[in-house]
Amino acid sequence: MSEHEVQQDEVEQEETYDYVPGGRRRKGRGLKGCLAVLIALVVLAGGFWFGLTRGVEWVADQFQGPEDYPGPGTGSVEFTVNEGDAVAQIGRNLKADGVTASVQAFIDACQEDGTGIQVGAYELQKEMKAADACEVLADPDNLIGFPTVTVPEGLRLTEIVSTLAENTDFPEAAWNRALQQPDKLGLPDYAEGNAEGYLFPATYEIKPGMKPVAILKTMVDRWREAAEAADLEAKAAELGHTPAELMIIASLVEAEGRGDDMPKIARVIYNRLDGPGDQGGTNGTLGIDASIAYGLGLSPGSTELTPEQLAEDTPYNTRINAGLPPTPIEAPGDDAIAAAANPAEGDWYYYVTVDLSTGETKFYEDYEGFLEGRDEYKAYCETSDRC
Repeated sequence: MSEHEVQQDEVEQEETYDYVPGGRRRKGRGLKGCLAVLIALVVLAGGFWFGLTRGVEWVADQFQGPEDYPGPGTGSVEFTVNEGDAVAQIGRNLKADGVTASVQAFIDACQEDGTGIQVGAYELQKEMKAADACEVLADPDNLIGFPTVTVPEGLRLTEIVSTLAENTDFPEAAWNRALQQPDKLGLPDYAEGNAEGYLFPATYEIKPGMKPVAILKTMVDRWREAAEAADLEAKAAELGHTPAELMIIASLVEAEGRGDDMPKIARVIYNRLDGPGDQGGTNGTLGIDASIAYGLGLSPGSTELTPEQLAEDTPYNTRINAGLPPTPIEAPGDDAIAAAANPAEGDWYYYVTVDLSTGETKFYEDYEGFLEGRDEYKAYCETSDRC
């Protein structure tokens, strides 16, 4: 083989040709060229698939709602809706308590029902679906508690008004306006439109939508329950007094006594009012300083009254005027009303609380015994800062 033929054979071994029908022969690139093209195509296809996948995910993210739990939830959470909470604030509180996954999910779920959510406590669960949480809160039947206000025994009407104003959204002026509508409060006729003594001391739930008139009526209704439990009207007739007088006596008992002493103090009052002769030397005067302080507008029990104050003539001065003061002087509770309706048996006309820290009270049938008790009280005051 000539040198030219050898070179031509080498060229033919290095290059291959494909036959293209109807056209020129196409020169092939060999194995290495095909591999490079294949790799490039794979890379290109992979990039396209990656980009397509990420694009689909991005589009899905744009239309997917806010984070939400699938529900139904676990455990129990007592959740409170506070006065003035908007839907967004409720959503923030729910998320903070682990009830819902996001604020926005709750806002979206409550677009229609959120405005009906009422103040109070509800039982929810951890990790609830936002729509389920909204459904529970939007139904007032699911309330398990309401804000409360406590009125202690022995408060005067002005103090009750202050307590209600401090613990609700209504100012004192609103409560005073309500008190000027006694026909709406359910007061008994013998109260003569004066709520002093008839707003019963207790703890009350302030339900959504309740206004001063409705709340005060609830308090009068609670007083009526106590009066019926004590059989107030029938007992008043047995004792020879009116139901209004029994309520005044109950308020005096509330101011003067505690516990087992209440029926005894009630008996002292009845003995002074109705006893024979000069009523143990009292001539029908009760001598109850709490009533005198009430008539003077002084805080009850703040300081010992001065001789000038004790001598000031008001309808409530029970040292000067015989008989009962014209109205109750504070709100009596169950025990005081029961004591007024069921006084203890005894011939006492006097009593002295000889120890203010324990409330120990001693009872006497005559003035001489009273003087002994007064001396004991004075001796106590020399060593105590309670006086």
